[in-house]
Amino acid sequence: MKKSKYKSIDELPLFLNAKTVAEVLGVSTSSAYELMHEKDFPTVRVGSRMVVPKEKFVEWIEKEVS
Repeated sequence: MKKSKYKSIDELPLFLNAKTVAEVLGVSTSSAYELMHEKDFPTVRVGSRMVVPKEKFVEWIEKEVS
């Protein structure tokens, strides 16, 4: 498991890319890309780029953990 450089949610950027999602979840970047293609994951497309709004990411984590 990879160690995240983020110590709290407040340190996360407003929009997360696949690399950041991977770091936070402790998974590989390819696993983060797979997750970002899932229907229920809160990904937003900006042109050809996929990002995840921090607030939606936190909500998704809380839903998955409960």
